[in-house]
Amino acid sequence: MLNEVYYPKKEMFKDPVFRNMCEYREMVEEFEKDYEGTWAKLAREKITWFEDFKQTLDTSNAPFYKWFVGGQLNVAYQCIDRHLDSKKNKAAIIWEGDNGEKRIITYLELYREVNRFANLLKSLGVKKGDRVVIYMPMIPEAAFAMLACARIGAIHSVVFGGFSAEALKDRILDAEAKVVITADGAFRKGSPYMLKPTVDKALEGVDIVEKVIVVERNNEDIEWVEGRDISYNDLIGNQSDECPAEIMESEDPLFLLYTSGSTGKPKGVQHSTAGYILWAQLTMEWVFDIKDNDTYWCTADIGWITGHTYIVYGPLAAGATTLMFEGVLTYPDSGRAWKMVEEYKVNQFYTAPTAIRLLNKMGPDEPKKYDLSSLRILGTVGEPIDPPAWKWYYEVVGGGRCSIVDTWWQTETGGHMITPLPAATPVKPASATFPLPGIFAEIIDETGEKMPAHEKGLLCITKPWPSMIRTIWGDPERFVKSYFSTAKKFGEPVYFSGDGAMYDEDGYIWITGRVDDVINVSGHRLGTAEIEAAIKKHPLIAEVAVVGRPDEIKGESVFAYVVLKGEDTVAEEMEIIKEINEIVKEEIGAIAKVDTVAFVPGLPKTRSGKIMRRILRAIAKGEPITQDTSTLEDPKVVEAIIEVVNSCILK
Repeated sequence: MLNEVYYPKKEMFKDPVFRNMCEYREMVEEFEKDYEGTWAKLAREKITWFEDFKQTLDTSNAPFYKWFVGGQLNVAYQCIDRHLDSKKNKAAIIWEGDNGEKRIITYLELYREVNRFANLLKSLGVKKGDRVVIYMPMIPEAAFAMLACARIGAIHSVVFGGFSAEALKDRILDAEAKVVITADGAFRKGSPYMLKPTVDKALEGVDIVEKVIVVERNNEDIEWVEGRDISYNDLIGNQSDECPAEIMESEDPLFLLYTSGSTGKPKGVQHSTAGYILWAQLTMEWVFDIKDNDTYWCTADIGWITGHTYIVYGPLAAGATTLMFEGVLTYPDSGRAWKMVEEYKVNQFYTAPTAIRLLNKMGPDEPKKYDLSSLRILGTVGEPIDPPAWKWYYEVVGGGRCSIVDTWWQTETGGHMITPLPAATPVKPASATFPLPGIFAEIIDETGEKMPAHEKGLLCITKPWPSMIRTIWGDPERFVKSYFSTAKKFGEPVYFSGDGAMYDEDGYIWITGRVDDVINVSGHRLGTAEIEAAIKKHPLIAEVAVVGRPDEIKGESVFAYVVLKGEDTVAEEMEIIKEINEIVKEEIGAIAKVDTVAFVPGLPKTRSGKIMRRILRAIAKGEPITQDTSTLEDPKVVEAIIEVVNSCILK
């Protein structure tokens, strides 16, 4: 832990929401004194309600909390229509393609594009409550599709374009999607890549999907399935650019987003309408200090929650200009990101530690070649940032002027939870610092006792908050088991994040990583059970256990312990590794690539047959084994595994 403290440069901020820690503490106290009243006040200030809510928080069926009960609104209206009087000619979305091509979409143009898309969906029979899967590249039409669903009350489920046909199929079936929206493909690092063939493969044997809307982006040849596939480009011009915003209840689902769980089946995280959009907008104002003339850039993909909340919904609800980028930050060279910051005069830049480490490695002095003086806030998301990467980001990219907001949050939380406030919080590199006002985050043990400084505990949220996950789609029991069965406070179950954390002597929060079977690769959560299930499909593999291993670029890499059915030569093992990754790519996607495979004689199991994953995690990290191995079915297997791993970090 570093105890260096960096203070905000006050001259960088004009009229921030929180000017100092006194103002932060005052707001925290407001929530402590009148929790529901403070949320109600903010909701009435920030949201354009068609009908005011009657009850702020309904806890009668906890943990299935309901917020702003009786309120009526529409998220597309909140993000677009209400800005038209004052901002119709302001850029809502600035898009840059992989090849440098540019599009600027004003709020008025966004209104028209979204309405046309909404009418197209309606013409296909999509109505309120229907599910629409979006499998798209980073092009403006992806945002139009999300907002069009929100406009008519359809529930969207965006699936990251890097996922395989099998993973896409699982999500389509779980959501029972009526329509899939995709593109022929897009461009990455100067070359076209395809999406439509993956959709075709995913839909083999699937009869619930009635239509596939295809946006033509790279104009490569694709197969068109008669009666099912329709061209967005051919039909969108015929649609009216007026479409009434559906009246939605506060608790109507806005979207599903699938995330990896510790069991193999992906979890459809369900978010609501009012609570989600309120927190998306508030965190843009509080954490990113968003102002009217700002240009804001989040480099995430819309397939992840960061893209939902901080490329589409948050910036647009706040009336900001959001930059959307199709390409890769290091293509055609390591100056691409900084060139774009200079060109668009970006004020807030939000990316992942993986990207920061890669940019630093590829061009440590590259930022100095560009005018980055427009930058005011640098954000980081997806995993804790290591101090060396933090310092490079602060000193070289931010020139020692910009505040760094190291944001901790999750798919399930909807928006930021623990983060510095840019003009107020003294920052310690690699600490998430303090919970936002209204967020009661605590590090406790299973009984609810607060952990003393420097002792690891469970990171829990002890009170409900508006943008929290409402349930797991179609599986309320799993929702309770996943999030509300680990820890209690005052005898009541509280939300457990799955992360461990600790306080330092000043009360700063330090995230220590997952305590469940989830790996964080480049800021993306991957369930070990899902990867194991894929690897087990190889005919020569008897058993497998997957853990995360520290990686200097990706944060964590995938490490697999594999037990083969028979004896094999090194040459055959190399072939098996290749085949394993082909299966994993097919089942999940290239993002889940296995970086290291250790062919071991057996796995450390208890006498009841449970794999001792903590031992395997320690071995992969090169840490000493602290667990008692005498209770294992075969204690000698641990030494054998260590020997193999020491000789195999090569594979």
